[in-house]
Amino acid sequence: MSVEHGFIEVDYCQFYKHRNKIGGDVFLLSRREEDGRIICVLSDGLGSGVKANVLANLTATMAEKYVAEKLDVRRAAEIIMRTLPVCRERKISYATFSIIDVQADGKTEIVEYDNPRFLFYRGTGEIRPDRRVMELPRRFEHKEEHLYYTSLDLQVQDRLVFFSDGVSQSGMGSRAYPLGLRLDGVRQFTRGRITADPSVSARDLARKIAVNSQLLDGYAPKDDITCGVIYFRTPRQAMVATGPPMDPGRDTLLAKRLSLFPGKKIICGGTTAKLAARELGREVLVDLKSRDRRIPPSAEMDGIDLVTEGMLTLTETARQLETGEFADTCTDNAAVRLCRLLVDSDKVCFLVGTKINEAHQDPDMPVEIGIRRTLVKRICEILEKNYLKTTSLEFI
Repeated sequence: MSVEHGFIEVDYCQFYKHRNKIGGDVFLLSRREEDGRIICVLSDGLGSGVKANVLANLTATMAEKYVAEKLDVRRAAEIIMRTLPVCRERKISYATFSIIDVQADGKTEIVEYDNPRFLFYRGTGEIRPDRRVMELPRRFEHKEEHLYYTSLDLQVQDRLVFFSDGVSQSGMGSRAYPLGLRLDGVRQFTRGRITADPSVSARDLARKIAVNSQLLDGYAPKDDITCGVIYFRTPRQAMVATGPPMDPGRDTLLAKRLSLFPGKKIICGGTTAKLAARELGREVLVDLKSRDRRIPPSAEMDGIDLVTEGMLTLTETARQLETGEFADTCTDNAAVRLCRLLVDSDKVCFLVGTKINEAHQDPDMPVEIGIRRTLVKRICEILEKNYLKTTSLEFI
């Protein structure tokens, strides 16, 4: 199956150097709406902390902007190389970078400078594509730098894994890895995770690799750790039904649309849950184990993956999607579970009832709890911008 019939999932995981409040690794990600291109840049600033962050940010931003404006990715890399200053003592650039430019048809160009080599998996097997060396003279430095260029045609079930040297050098000085995990160690670990779970998401795989590196450093990383994964797969779909229809005669339509949907099914709202249970002849059972001080408990219904309360849960979901808090929390309330279901899906359809809930007209309700349609639009925007999801919104 060609990639144009699939979905491109991109995610990353990052841990700062021990005791640092800011990272020297920078990961930028963007999707071009007009042509469907995805541009990823990973830059590692020399050293760590604020200075490294500034240099890596400068490098990554330049790369992303140049490639986004359709400048040839190799030409963009050359301009960046000629712009970057060189450390007087070590005679190396102040930042490294990897640029990945993925077209909608699967054609992919990768340029790497001084970062560990990317890994390429087709299914559970690794492929090592040829890389073309591009020599670039350094003015006034009397030396040549080497850029590595790779061109690929990607297919569904292909993965690209790229990371900073905080991953490949993790565990350095330990008895098990005196020279660090190194590239072969990362290869072996990654292949093991993919073999154990061939459908592992980009988010989970990136996190497993980064957490393993953190573990090898005794949870006190000696350098910034960053791992990004690009995964081409058959789209995972989810439908969120929230709010009853304005016309009660359309209750059956809403319930039928939800029950026949070929993906994850989510209901947000007590009234909507009762409506679906009535029309489908099912029972709603409140899950008291998921109690939380701020968020009402979730419920269970046969054939539905998640049933939650409405506005309070959606408001908290929007907040956590915006901050990314759900990814690291140990809490398992309804909002966190909803966030994870949405992020693990590639295409999310919102089916929004337009009947006004009288409870939301209470002047004592918090200001941040807006009307349902405004809140759902906000969640759609966050999913599209921050997580590169495809969303659709239908009012009923």
